[in-house]
Amino acid sequence: MKADTHPEYHVISVKMTDGTTYQTRSTWGKEGDTMSLDIDPTSHPAWTGGSAKLMDTGGRVSRFKNKYAGLGF
Repeated sequence: MKADTHPEYHVISVKMTDGTTYQTRSTWGKEGDTMSLDIDPTSHPAWTGGSAKLMDTGGRVSRFKNKYAGLGF
């Protein structure tokens, strides 16, 4: 194998939407960083079987609705 071709693999914390955290190994971030999830198995409709709360964190949904408001859907 070539040296320095693989990313660093380290332990991070993952914070779920309900506030619980767990530790896993990842190439994301740095050692000890915390990844906060917007959607996870406790809130996604594919796992919960119901309708989910729509979280428009980047304003994309509202921009889409404004752009296509006059199409008559």
